[in-house]
Amino acid sequence: MEKFKTSQKTVNPLFTYSVIPLALVLSYCLYEFVMGNPANFIEGNPANNPLPENYLGIIYKGGIIVPVLIANLLIVITFGIERLITIRKSRGRKPVDSFLTEIRSLLASGKFDQAKKACMDQKGSIANVIHEGLISYELMAKDQVQDKEHKIATIQKSIEETTSLELPMLSKNLSIISTIASVATLLGLLGTVLGMVKAFAAMATAGAPDAVALANGISEALINTALGVGTSALAIIMYNYFTTKIDSITYGIDEAGYSVVQSFTSTH
Repeated sequence: MEKFKTSQKTVNPLFTYSVIPLALVLSYCLYEFVMGNPANFIEGNPANNPLPENYLGIIYKGGIIVPVLIANLLIVITFGIERLITIRKSRGRKPVDSFLTEIRSLLASGKFDQAKKACMDQKGSIANVIHEGLISYELMAKDQVQDKEHKIATIQKSIEETTSLELPMLSKNLSIISTIASVATLLGLLGTVLGMVKAFAAMATAGAPDAVALANGISEALINTALGVGTSALAIIMYNYFTTKIDSITYGIDEAGYSVVQSFTSTH
């Protein structure tokens, strides 16, 4: 019998490889042409202070680290949306609990064809694992040569192989989000240091300090801190949310595999 297509085939590798460079280009364009628009500054000169309450100009004064931080934010949001869609699909159409209850009922009644059809209708990672387990179940039930323990081991192996194909798909790109959670804070700190260097340089001038340079240095420091911490916080929240969802799906897969094996053990 033909096997399911795993959910991994719905993930396009080109998407992963293109997000980071596209985010860098887009963030630079936003920084240079939108935030750095002369209309955002006094006398139409980006070298001057931004207009009162002009937040685009204020962010622009954060300096060259700002577009890198914006790129990190865009990457986190993009991969967050992609993971959210993928994990929702992996759970299937029905709630996992109700689907597992239905499968247990069908297995207890010996309705394997209906159980496989329910998996086809449900789709998702858990349904894929159960479907492959049921295929192996039927093959072992017809096998009159092997002993029961070997049959159970074969069913378990089939379930484990399918699980090993499904789980990497669920956690794909999460490493990027977790990396940004750490890197964004460090980039924000780097921007803060550069801003403070400029601020102290303005204060070190002979005579009266350069007020504009001092304000720009402090602004650069604070903006980079805010962007770095904000991006890092968002990445941490997303990472923890998705890992919790993946743990829930993994538990459902283990429970489903156990149900298939127990059904075979009790009826053969």
